[in-house]
Amino acid sequence: MIQLQIINFKQGSYMVVEGKTDSDRFYIIQKGIVQCFKESGSGIAPVTLGAGDFVGVVPCMSGHTQIETAIARTDVTVISVRKEQYPDLIVNNTPVALKIIKTFANRMRQMNEMLTKATLNHVVSTSNEQIFRVAQFYEKNAMIDVATYAYYQFLKTKPEGPIAELSRKKFVEFKPRSHAVYFEPTTDMVRDYPKGTMIFSEAQSGSDMFIIQSGEVTISKIVDGNEVILTVLQKGDMFGEMALIENKPRSACAIAHSDCRLMVVNRTNFNQMVATQPQLISRLTTTLAERLWSMYRQLDNATLKDPVAKMIDMLSLQFEKQKLIFSTTRMSQQTELTPKDLANMCGIPQEYQARAIYDIQNQSNVKIVNGKIFVKDLQELMKEASFYRKQNR
Repeated sequence: MIQLQIINFKQGSYMVVEGKTDSDRFYIIQKGIVQCFKESGSGIAPVTLGAGDFVGVVPCMSGHTQIETAIARTDVTVISVRKEQYPDLIVNNTPVALKIIKTFANRMRQMNEMLTKATLNHVVSTSNEQIFRVAQFYEKNAMIDVATYAYYQFLKTKPEGPIAELSRKKFVEFKPRSHAVYFEPTTDMVRDYPKGTMIFSEAQSGSDMFIIQSGEVTISKIVDGNEVILTVLQKGDMFGEMALIENKPRSACAIAHSDCRLMVVNRTNFNQMVATQPQLISRLTTTLAERLWSMYRQLDNATLKDPVAKMIDMLSLQFEKQKLIFSTTRMSQQTELTPKDLANMCGIPQEYQARAIYDIQNQSNVKIVNGKIFVKDLQELMKEASFYRKQNR
């Protein structure tokens, strides 16, 4: 049986502080009121928490720095849970894990909207017309495999009307030369997706979660004719969990960045996992925490005005996610990102991308190797990114 520590915070005490590395534990509030807020001016409203809520769970489970500051507004009593205690905690306390996961999923959906609005000053609708806009965007950008899939998914939601007729015409035209797969759900536990094919579209209904067994997957959104790349996921990463947990339309697109093999988790499988495999639930919690932490950082990035500053900071974020430990010697790194990928991740409008890409390629700490970004000194990159964020505040 695990031994959990009870801690008391006096009114006005700082429980966690944004940017600090003391994230080896999180707190479950037993009694009292706590206010959480971001100090970086990213537009996130303060949140008031009470009994049963969690403080510091995102940085603890992700292993990153604190993303917000929490102050005890009254005398507060909490249960302190260290990260290594979490798998044992949820063995006999499944509701705790489910509440954390559902809290994460709800917060991620809110952050998706905030991030898109901050990046492109727009909030995307989850109506079926958004699927049609996704199809049009990828057709315009010559990604026929993706467009074919999206046109089909739109037709499923709205088979009649002028837009439906256009979608049907496009689908019939593109299908014979498309590599798109899995237009309909199947019972396959493992699926293979060729590079450049769509796994699901934003605004599409669905109840499957995916675990990447090999390859990479791009998560993106289409807003006002622009693509915002939220992240590129790797082997071992999970995605699609929000639709599974919340039973709501997909909040973003998932596209095979390379040939990939995915394990499929449906609602029945998920319920079995919750009941019988706490280690997988712990892993899912960690995955969601890492993604949510990254979204908080991306929201900081979205407040930067200078395109080069945005791209330097976004590049730094990709390495921060890896939790690299630096030695005293200079550490260089080859990425799989093209300058175009990086500009898209920052949400830089198409008309400004050529100049931004030219400027980033001429940074002294960056060079292009085989079309991909190479960083000469990672420590210097992260220092520069930190400077831009502090200057912005």
